[in-house]
Amino acid sequence: MLTGMHVAIIGGDARQLEVIRKLTELDAKLSLIGFDQLDHGFTGATKVQINEVDFSDVDAIILPVPGTNLEGQVDTVFSNEKVFLTEEMLLKTPKHCTIYSGISNRYLDQLMKSANRKHVQLFERDDVAIYNSIPTVEGTIMIVIQHTDFTIHGSRVAVLGLGRVGMSVARAFAALGAKVKVGARRSEHIARITEMGLYPFHLNDLEKEVTDIDICINTIPHMVVTASVISKMPAHTLIVDLASKPGGTDFRYAEKRGIKALLAPGLPGIVAPKTAGRIVANVLAQLLSADLHMRKEK
Repeated sequence: MLTGMHVAIIGGDARQLEVIRKLTELDAKLSLIGFDQLDHGFTGATKVQINEVDFSDVDAIILPVPGTNLEGQVDTVFSNEKVFLTEEMLLKTPKHCTIYSGISNRYLDQLMKSANRKHVQLFERDDVAIYNSIPTVEGTIMIVIQHTDFTIHGSRVAVLGLGRVGMSVARAFAALGAKVKVGARRSEHIARITEMGLYPFHLNDLEKEVTDIDICINTIPHMVVTASVISKMPAHTLIVDLASKPGGTDFRYAEKRGIKALLAPGLPGIVAPKTAGRIVANVLAQLLSADLHMRKEK
């Protein structure tokens, strides 16, 4: 239980509703900022403006998955209010106050450093990333079906990267009957791709390997699908980039060449917000409980 713990939830999309629901069940005291247009009422949760929050009493701050933008603004789907997270706010919090978000950026990194507060990036955790790969795969399949005039079965698919998402995507498309090849750099990934019964190739050979593909799915958050690579693809190739913004694809050149290239980060929150929200909520509940227990022991 989280009785006696004050958590400020600032902004977010439908995934945050599952977080609110879970934390109210655990008896946390919640201050909801950026939810004034939300009709749903949660017992124990209070909707407030950010200037009404007593940050000196806040034990944890939960931000949306993206955290903030590079100006410190927090996305608020359920409000027209412009909300910014500032150093002044964090300095008012107790030293034990922890900030949670899915990912980080330069603004957040600098903010945490200057305010000397602990920042937990949930999507850096293996468990969250692996659970999230399930709705990501389903969303990728949906996108491919919507944007092609041929079946996945029998199509030639190149998956770039064998991280937690890449592995799930490659396995799912192979199970649907696609001819899947996977590009990676690390020797252990090449070995794993071989063990999975898929065709491995080194990313240094990417230009040669894309000459006969129908679909390219990128999971690498660096520029890998360059203009030179795209120039070698068949004209009908569909590129789906799952990497976080700005992705790893030269979208300008893809458009110039007439190849459809789609940037599709954050698919779990789009195609299955309830499931994605529960994944985040369950992990947050564990982390907050452990934090509260540790402080009580001290």
